[in-house]
Amino acid sequence: MSGIVAAVLLAAGKSRRMGSCKQLLPLGGTTVIGRCLDMLVVAGISEIVVVVSPEGGLVVEAAMEFPVRIVVNRAAEGDMASSVRAGRDAVSAQASGVIVALCDYPLVASATLENLVRQHAASPDRIVIPTHAGRRGHPLLFPRFILDELTPDQTLRHLVSRYTDRICHVKVDDSGILVDMDTPEDYRRICDSVPPAA
Repeated sequence: MSGIVAAVLLAAGKSRRMGSCKQLLPLGGTTVIGRCLDMLVVAGISEIVVVVSPEGGLVVEAAMEFPVRIVVNRAAEGDMASSVRAGRDAVSAQASGVIVALCDYPLVASATLENLVRQHAASPDRIVIPTHAGRRGHPLLFPRFILDELTPDQTLRHLVSRYTDRICHVKVDDSGILVDMDTPEDYRRICDSVPPAA
């Protein structure tokens, strides 16, 4: 295996519970998607695929400020699993591992991503899941050959359940892996924890 890790950033969500496009909300001098992409770039992830919805023109504009490839999820249901498949199919053949990152988790630290990549290099056939305070968080890193098994009738949870013997938990000092952003209340709490731009 090559040991090269790519990332798929899921940014096709409709933000129904938020009431506005969460990917474009301001956060720490940038946007939510900008912060997510910045952390991936700082972590040294050289191949990043961003999955957007057909209506995500403004999200594309924000993402194109970074070295990314854009993929549109045109699946009728437009759910998370279909976005993962769309992103996976755009990842180069050289990648042996794929980080599945969500715009819903904008506080994940670049050091955590680096930790996942190091663990993949050591155990390239394992699903790497970060944990904090005894709880699993996001993002997950999948071996490419396992992610390739994701079919239209399955979710990532199916893959994790199928390969319980291949799961590697990595403890991280990063509560951001647990901080999900779905509602305006979530967003306000996240903003309170991020220093404003200088």
